[in-house]
Amino acid sequence: MAWRQLLLACCLSAAVLLTNVEQKIFMQESDASNFLKRRGKRSPKSQDEVNAENRQKLRANELRREYYEEQRNEFENFVEEQNHEQEERSREAIEQWRQWHYDGLHPSYLYNRHHI
Repeated sequence: MAWRQLLLACCLSAAVLLTNVEQKIFMQESDASNFLKRRGKRSPKSQDEVNAENRQKLRANELRREYYEEQRNEFENFVEEQNHEQEERSREAIEQWRQWHYDGLHPSYLYNRHHI
């Protein structure tokens, strides 16, 4: 007997909750018809539509600017690293050439530098 009362109470409370939720979920018929209407091509946009489009454009521009800035920074770092490697290779090659061609009669290049 107690379980029947409990079941009845649950069903009634569920029905009451559904009627309250139904009022919050569904909109009035007039609002619903206006909600789905499309604006004509020649009719002016509302200020909300203009603001939303401007926000989207600004965000897209910001993302594009960030992307290209990141790409430029990566390329600059790559070029700088390549230049350092090339300088190091040429310095090593020059040093090897000097060691190979040093005849021992004259002071080596390191001791013959002119200090300013």
